[in-house]
Amino acid sequence: MVDDTWAGLADQFADGAYASVKGRVRTYVIHQQLLEHLPPPPAAVLDVGGGAGHQSFPLAQAGYDVTLLDPSPGMLDKARQRLQRLPAETQRRVTFVHADGANADEAVQGRRFDAVLCHGVLGYLEQPEPVIDQLCRCAADGGIVSIMAGNANAAAVRPALERRWDDALASFDARSEIGVLGLPTRADTVEELSELVSSRGVEPLRWYGVWLFVDWLDFSGAELDPGDSQQVAAAAAVELEASRRDPYRQLSRIFHLVGRKGPS
Repeated sequence: MVDDTWAGLADQFADGAYASVKGRVRTYVIHQQLLEHLPPPPAAVLDVGGGAGHQSFPLAQAGYDVTLLDPSPGMLDKARQRLQRLPAETQRRVTFVHADGANADEAVQGRRFDAVLCHGVLGYLEQPEPVIDQLCRCAADGGIVSIMAGNANAAAVRPALERRWDDALASFDARSEIGVLGLPTRADTVEELSELVSSRGVEPLRWYGVWLFVDWLDFSGAELDPGDSQQVAAAAAVELEASRRDPYRQLSRIFHLVGRKGPS
């Protein structure tokens, strides 16, 4: 944790990626998907690798007790800045923990949570198993584990839409690429992650797609205006519906897997 790679990307990540149409759609779609499975507030939520709080702060605003854990001091600083803009009541529901996801259980001192989130983290790790082990361990019996990861079965979509044909051809059998933030990323499959959580006592309940049409528009060069709230809301509604249906969810560049932990 000495080398804070994310410190230099915090502004780009929070003020750029998440402020875009794609960022807003992602936040909305996953939030709606989570609400289908979460217990009612004030249930306790642990957001592992929670970054600047884009996914967990809306939960805190809805009444959930949120613990945001992240290894990047720069990203945690960005999260604190964003939290200060929210009502005092929401701020009181959020706790920050500086730690790596692979040490989450120790960092939260063995506390068990009603929901454990890990969104957009596994793709930056060489192997997902150490963090998945922690996610499943930190969930209480009956608790929800929510994982968002890159979809290896749709890896050719981005380079093809960017007309990088050689890269697209190679992507059919590849698991890694340089992501939109300029960092190496790795993709998984629903089946692989389902097997990993199942072996740790978490039963997969449902999986969803995230980012389909907005991804295609963005990578093909279309201009998407984040200031057009009506268009953003319309796009989000379509993306949410596509996320629940085949074959659309299978073509989404990332997927969202939700499972429930069984009794010890």
